[in-house]
Amino acid sequence: MNLQDLRTLLDYHYWARDRMLDAIEPLSPDQFNRDLGNSFRSIRETAVHVYAAEWAWHSRWHGQSPDALMTSEAFPDVDALRRAWVEHEAKMRSFVEQLGEAGITRAIDYKLLTGQPGSSPFWQMLQHVVNHASYHRGQITTMLRQLGQRPAKPMDMIAYYRTL
Repeated sequence: MNLQDLRTLLDYHYWARDRMLDAIEPLSPDQFNRDLGNSFRSIRETAVHVYAAEWAWHSRWHGQSPDALMTSEAFPDVDALRRAWVEHEAKMRSFVEQLGEAGITRAIDYKLLTGQPGSSPFWQMLQHVVNHASYHRGQITTMLRQLGQRPAKPMDMIAYYRTL
C-alpha cells in the first residue's frame, strides 16, 4: 500500500458516498427514518453511522478517542448529513497528504469505543474506513429496495475505475 493507493481509496470512497446520498435524497422523511429491521434501524441511522465511524477514526488519528459515536439527531435530513460529510472529507484528505508516503505505515495508538486500547498502521485503518462504508452502503441498497425505491447507481470499485 502506498500513498497513491490511499488517495485512490479515498477518491472511490467519496464517489460512492455521493452516489449513495444521491439515491437517498429523494426519500420522504418517513422513508428516511422508517425502521426496516436492519443493523441500524433506518436508512438515516445507517448513513449517519458510516459518517460517524469515519469521524471517530479521524479523531483517533488526532489523539482523541471518542467513547461514543455521534447520533442521527444531529442530521435531520440528507442535506445536513451531506454538508457535514463533505466538510469532513477535506479533513480526511488533508490528513493523508500531511502523513505523506513515509507516514502511512506509522502505527497510531487509540482506544475503541469500549475503552480497549488498539494500535494499527494508518494505512490499515484507512482501508477499514473504506471497507466499512462499502458494507453499510450495501445495506442501504437493500433498504432502498425494501421501500420500493431505486437503489444508487452502481457503487462497486470496478464501476468507479470504469469512470476514470
